[in-house]
Order: sequence, then C-alpha cells, then structure tokens
Amino acid sequence: MSHLLSDQKELLTDLIARYRHTVDFLAIRLESSQGTEILLRGETLETLTEGVSLGGQVRACYKGGWGFASFNQISSLDERVSEAISAARLVGEEETLLAPIDPVQINCTLPLMGTDPRHVPLSEKKQLCDRYNNLLRHYNPQITTTSVRYNDSTQTILLATSEGTLIEQSWADMEMRFSATARQGDTVQTGRETTGSRNGYEDLLNLENQVQGAAQRAVSALSLPSVRGKVYPVVIDPILTGLFVHEAFGHLSEADMAYENPDLLEVMTMGKRFGPPDLQIYDGAAPPGHRGSYFYDDEGTRATTTQLIRDGVLVGRLHSRETAGKLGEKPTGNARCINYFYPPIVRMTNTWIERGKTPVRELYSDIREGVYAKNWLGGMTNGEMFTFTAGEAWMIRNGELAEPVRDVTLAGNVFKTLANIEAIGDDFYWDESGGCGKGGQSGLAVGCGGPSLRINQVVVGGEAD
Repeated sequence: MSHLLSDQKELLTDLIARYRHTVDFLAIRLESSQGTEILLRGETLETLTEGVSLGGQVRACYKGGWGFASFNQISSLDERVSEAISAARLVGEEETLLAPIDPVQINCTLPLMGTDPRHVPLSEKKQLCDRYNNLLRHYNPQITTTSVRYNDSTQTILLATSEGTLIEQSWADMEMRFSATARQGDTVQTGRETTGSRNGYEDLLNLENQVQGAAQRAVSALSLPSVRGKVYPVVIDPILTGLFVHEAFGHLSEADMAYENPDLLEVMTMGKRFGPPDLQIYDGAAPPGHRGSYFYDDEGTRATTTQLIRDGVLVGRLHSRETAGKLGEKPTGNARCINYFYPPIVRMTNTWIERGKTPVRELYSDIREGVYAKNWLGGMTNGEMFTFTAGEAWMIRNGELAEPVRDVTLAGNVFKTLANIEAIGDDFYWDESGGCGKGGQSGLAVGCGGPSLRINQVVVGGEAD
C-alpha cells in the first residue's frame, strides 16, 4: 500500500498548486496502515482481526481559522480540499500565525532492527497470546480474571503542504498488555504489565517472566497489609518516574494547554524555578529507537529534542507551528495525530528526566519511615493535581526496605512535588509501554524514562489510622 501512496504524489502536488492561493496554508496528508489486534479474556477469544486502511485528511488555514476534512476515497480528494478551504474561509477573521519551518522533500523509514510484524503469520501471533494467557490463568487458583491484548500497526504517511513540503514516512509499532486479577474473599488485587516496541517483533517474545510477574503480584498482594495513609518521604522507581514526568508534568508542557489557559501560561513562565538544581527534563522524537520517535511530525516539522527544565528552571515547552507562532517561540516537532480522522495537536513524544548522581541505595538510606513505590497500576491527572497507584510497594524503616504493603496511591500537586525532589538516582530506564490520550485521540505511542527519585512529603493514600 505504500507504493499506492507514492503514486499519489503528483496528484497531491497538483491539488496544492491549484488551491494554494485561496488560503494562507494548505496541507494534505494520506495514510495507509496495516495492523493486527488480538484480545483474550480468560478462556474467551474476544478479538482476532487483521485489517488494512487507506484514507487521508485536508487542513486549510485562512486568517487564523482552520478547516478540516477527512476521507477514505482518494477519488473524493478534490471535493474534500474544497470543503476544508470553505470552512477555513468561513471562520477565519484574525491573522494566521504559523512559526516558519524549512520545506523538505524526503522519503524516510524508521528502521526495524528485527522482524516486521507484517511478516509474522496471524496464527503465530495468536499462539504467542495463548502461551502468555495460559501462564496467567494457571499461575494460581486465586487468579479469577486474565487478559492478554496484542496490537501491531504499520503506517506510511504522505504529507504535502502549500509551502513545498513533500514527506513520505513509514514505521511499525507493536504493543502487548497483560492483566491478572486475584480474589480472596472480598479482597481483589490486580497485576499488570505492558510492553511495546518500534524495533521488531522479537521484542514481544520471551516475556514469560514479565507475564508471570503480573500474576505473582496480584496473588501476593492478597495477603499484604494496606499501607497506613499519611504524608511520607517516598522513593519511586524509574517506571513511576516516567509515568510522573509524562502525566503530571508533560501535559502541562504542551503549549496548546498554555495559550488556551492564561492562568496556566502565567504559572508556566519561562525562567521560573520548579525543582532542584540537578533536575533536567526533556522531550523529543529525535532520539532513535523509542515508541515516540520519528523523523518529521504531522506538520512536516523536523523532530527535535526539547529541554523543558534545565537545572530546575523552566526553559522550554512543546509546540505545533501554530502554538509556536502565537507564543513567539520555535516549533519543536510535537504536532501529532493518531490517524487521518483527527487533525494534529500538540503531543508528547519521548519524555524523560535525566539520570542523577545519587546511588540508588543512598536514596533511602537515611529515611526513618517512608515508602518505596515501584511500577504502576493506573493513575489520573487533573490540571496540576495527580494521583498514581503503585504496582508494588514496601515500607522503608531506618534506611532499609522493610515489609511489603498494598493499596499505595501517591497524590499531590506536580509543582510542589517537583520542588520536593530531594535526590535523583544514578539509574535510568526507558518504559516503552505508553499509550497517551488527549483530545479524543487515545493510544498514541510514546516513550517515558527516568531514574529513581526521592521525594519529600508525598501524600500516600491507604488504610486510615
């Protein structure tokens, strides 16, 4: 199907040339995709599908107003271009402000280090899911519910704009999710694991230990005491750090959130201190090999690495061309759409906190009473506030890891939490399991990373005194 897109380059450039003088900006994006979805719940096979799709979108901007149209039939493209332009001209009444970028004409493919999932038979993918599901189901009689979800998708994008950009870009993405729920009387506990890759199908093989770990945590947690809820010093592992920097801070760094919210824009003032002098936070699609990596975003902006916090101070934010133009800043290559049904919006790519210098053992060596939280079960954010549930947790007593506990939730204000970071570990881990949601576009592939952190005065929810 990628050849089919290549054959449409002349059509796109002809349409752009015909209509470019009627609007301030015009972009046509064609997309072909091929994918597999498998879902097992217990003994039931709920989903087993392979599919291909071909479609596209048109975006037009006139006097600051946007028109958008999506389509499945290339034969209707001329009509959709007219519709998008008409809509833009109907609503536009101000000024089009798009930060400038250099137009580029290029073909690029994110390289696979292993097997392309399109070359793996559906029966083999199903057998892999069955094997992992059997490990969960038969781990212990207390396991009552299991699920295994497999997804792969291979996409080719063709983007043409009225500024002369013509980009063909391809990649493959794979993900598996595992869940096991255990019950003992009225007590119910769940263990989860997720893994993803843009490197090759082999990254989904040999995950037996990881899969069994989800079941083991669910069963073990049944007999654990609940944590006593109060304010503690907390040490979190790199996976929770990645979740925190993405969910709690990363979304606030997306510039559309700021320019649409003057109060947030005031809070997120450049040069303002948010954390300790050794805190460095980045986002970028330029680092290769991660699930949020690519060469060009969905507006044709080259992928970058953007430093958001340098030495504890806010120095950057994530942009589309429009948000960069409106705020007088440089575009960062963070305009993304999950597929052709949606326009690109400002999204994270790979977001991480840089490793520090404190040996991990020293992060909790002087804590009299605290909590060590590892992995995650879930979480939510609401503006500046966050709540995350740890997958595993232990009490820290007199500088040593002590008894394991369950039902550990970490809650707080992101800015106060950043300010309360006391030490940054010298470890680091990339979590490739992310599927981000925003603006109705859920499951967008992202990467998260970071070291272990020690944070003072974290509200830990659990059992009341």
